[in-house]
Amino acid sequence: MKRHLISAADLTKDDALLVLDTAEELAQVSGRSIKKLPTLRGRTVVNLFYEDSTRTRISFEAAAKRLSADVINFSAKGSSVSKGESLKDTALTLEAMGADGVVIRHSASGAPHRLANWVQGSVINAGDGTHEHPTQALLDAFTMRQRLGSLDGRRVTIVGDILHSRVARSNVLLLDTLGAEVTVVAPPTLVPVAVDTWPCEVSYDLDAVLPKSDVIMMLRVQHERMNASYFPTVREYSRRYGLDGDRMAALPEHAIVMHPGPMNRGVEIAADVADSVRSTIVEQVANGVSARMAVLYLLLGGSEPAIGKEVSE
Repeated sequence: MKRHLISAADLTKDDALLVLDTAEELAQVSGRSIKKLPTLRGRTVVNLFYEDSTRTRISFEAAAKRLSADVINFSAKGSSVSKGESLKDTALTLEAMGADGVVIRHSASGAPHRLANWVQGSVINAGDGTHEHPTQALLDAFTMRQRLGSLDGRRVTIVGDILHSRVARSNVLLLDTLGAEVTVVAPPTLVPVAVDTWPCEVSYDLDAVLPKSDVIMMLRVQHERMNASYFPTVREYSRRYGLDGDRMAALPEHAIVMHPGPMNRGVEIAADVADSVRSTIVEQVANGVSARMAVLYLLLGGSEPAIGKEVSE
């Protein structure tokens, strides 16, 4: 693997499979009474979050701590960033503290790429603007593999606010690398102009693609990133692009329902669908810790096995 994980496109098929296989191995740890491994003892991981986050920040923190790394949580609120400190100066401060890995979430697309030029340690993109979120794509692929086996030839449908979704971009790239066939479904106003350069199909009709989908991933409408009206009303959006019980019934019997969270229940996904046995939403959160442990281990851990002898004994 490369030294940084900035984009899902950084991963070859072998890299991606290595992360997923390592995550599978590390997932065994969460079933133990003591959930710690000594693998990253003495390493320092900094969580550098310039945007609000619940699942991703806690997940990275739990992942690093389970690998025995020292964790420094940095929030832009209440730091010198609120006094005008630049990303570069913050990066140089982290460098002086000897950070081995920096996990960054930033509202500006490309911020992790810039940071990677300023620090010696590994940089992991935890979401940058509307650009990418590669570890979310990895945990989603890990969840799909747990439920469906190999992703080769699987048909994955991603529905919703594709335009503002870093999750959609990373998933399209990673799933294509892993051999899946991806279709994105959205109103024409929420489809990016450059979508024809993406390795996926585009549809505007959700009902037409449901019967041939192995996975349906619903995305939240990101009102906070919108500066215009992209559809008439929330009710109209939900009627045409929301996943309710009737639409779920049109899916093949083995198909699963996913959502990266946070959900708007009753908008893109009905409450009974979100809580159904076909939903993997809670599994995705648990799998996020395993997938991020795998990424941290492979970028920072060196050559020793992920689960060492001293622990398994």
